[in-house]
Amino acid sequence: MPHVYILKCNDGSYYVGSTRNLENRLEQHASGVGASYTRKRLPVTLVFAYELERVDDAYALEKRIQGWSRAKREALIDGRFEDLPALSRKRWVKPSG
Repeated sequence: MPHVYILKCNDGSYYVGSTRNLENRLEQHASGVGASYTRKRLPVTLVFAYELERVDDAYALEKRIQGWSRAKREALIDGRFEDLPALSRKRWVKPSG
């Protein structure tokens, strides 16, 4: 089943990815043959994983989370789902007048 996952890298940054085989992908990251981003920031730790029914849904969620702020990603990791709406980036609205 496809998954979206978040890794915490050795430098404290987060890597968001999606895969059809989570266990295999985590082994790739850990051995340094995963993404070039994580290869330079080993070791990495899995801090979030979510299973979906469809690969295209996993990929879409991956791209969505990649656009999130660090604070919003950490709320997701911590399971503070009620905080997610408030952490959404507010769009700038030009004042009238």
